[in-house]
Amino acid sequence: MSEAENLEPLSELGDYIAEALGESIESWNISFDELNVALKPADIVEAMRFLRDDDQTGFVSFVDLCGVDYPEREQRFEVVYHLMSPKYNTRIRARVCTDEETPVPSLTGIYPGAEWFEREAYDMYGILFTGHPDLRRLLTDYGFDGHPLRKDFPLTGHVETRYNDELKRVVYEPVELRQEFRNFDFLSPWEGSHYDLPNEGVGSEKGSD
Repeated sequence: MSEAENLEPLSELGDYIAEALGESIESWNISFDELNVALKPADIVEAMRFLRDDDQTGFVSFVDLCGVDYPEREQRFEVVYHLMSPKYNTRIRARVCTDEETPVPSLTGIYPGAEWFEREAYDMYGILFTGHPDLRRLLTDYGFDGHPLRKDFPLTGHVETRYNDELKRVVYEPVELRQEFRNFDFLSPWEGSHYDLPNEGVGSEKGSD
């Protein structure tokens, strides 16, 4: 079977979904043998309900939700959803775009398994979800400053924690880099370094006439 024949069912599914959802879809394509659909955030709940309940789609399995950060864009975040249809053995990837202040409707009313995924996206990126039953941090501490997976988040973080034996609790302090910056030589042994090693050449005449 040719590649075009393999992709024909996905193409037909994409046409069917686009016709059914109409203006709720901004675009769709097939990439890496998987159907990709860009949806309008305001219509995400109804669109996902259709994908779950329609007899010709049957995407009843919520696989994953993740955030993606593009700081150069006006709407810097993408929320990406991965669904699976066990009935048709088909996967679909849906996405919506948003910014730092505009929330995305929660899918917890349709896919209860989305709850922790949305909390993770909020924790790591600061993406907001309306209608979420318990939108709070999941992987970092409640007092954590910032969102670690944003591309403008400093690698050192903003604060560091340690256990204070006098106070008998964990305390937060500004990050302090105690190790001086060092230049590392990442050249392979075959390329050699560009500096003289200590005592280089000492004893090089040993054994010569």
